[in-house]
Amino acid sequence: MFLRELKVNFKSFLIWAIVSIFLFLIVFLVYPSIISSDEMGNLNEMMQMFPEELLKAFNMDISSIDTAYGWLKSEGFVFILLIVGCYAGILGSNIILKEESDKTIEYLGTLPISRTKIVLSKTFAGLIYIVGLVMVIGLFNLLGLTVSGEFDVVQYLLLSITPLLPALVVFFVCMFIATFLNKTKKMLGISLGLVIGSYLLHTLSGMSKSVVFIKYFSVFTLADLRNVIINVRINPIMIIITIISSIAFLGLVIYRYNKKSLV
Repeated sequence: MFLRELKVNFKSFLIWAIVSIFLFLIVFLVYPSIISSDEMGNLNEMMQMFPEELLKAFNMDISSIDTAYGWLKSEGFVFILLIVGCYAGILGSNIILKEESDKTIEYLGTLPISRTKIVLSKTFAGLIYIVGLVMVIGLFNLLGLTVSGEFDVVQYLLLSITPLLPALVVFFVCMFIATFLNKTKKMLGISLGLVIGSYLLHTLSGMSKSVVFIKYFSVFTLADLRNVIINVRINPIMIIITIISSIAFLGLVIYRYNKKSLV
């Protein structure tokens, strides 16, 4: 069952990995020409006109974008968070519902396997692909940074891990929501809306002190990029919250899947 899940989801993983690599390949090819021209000076002058809150939302107040690594620490990891988050959300939605949507649930019902084992097999396969996507993006950018110039290796490695924290929670939350539905098409909009909406809440929370509390309603707060950039460490509380939340939602998924009518 586990190997079957790996095989079924490999094609989509490959597409996401190739597209992600292509996007960052463009950055490493184009960025040297940008920072070596007068455009960089104009860009810095334009950034000085932006409100402090906006710069803070993209970490531009603590990271200059005059290098490829500086861009990664600001806008770059925003893209990575969204890419990995969207992939985790879609994967969490489809990995539970695709059997019902593709009308193959009857086949699973004939196998001598419990519903709990089905959920766990799907979960482990999903986790491997989420970690795999983070590693592919991280290793490719590491190679690009090694070629393009100096950077803090330890800081970068820690930053590369942070997308896993919100992505895991999104994965399990979408799996749980999927147990209430029967069609993958319905879950696609829900999963993407969850990711994008959560990121908007996280961004808005940095715009003003009066709305800073809304960051606690966003899974992207778990990434805590600013802390990693400034202190070069991942807050252990974020890791603990991620683990507890993931285990809790996995328990709910197993409970709901065992109760759900699959035919």
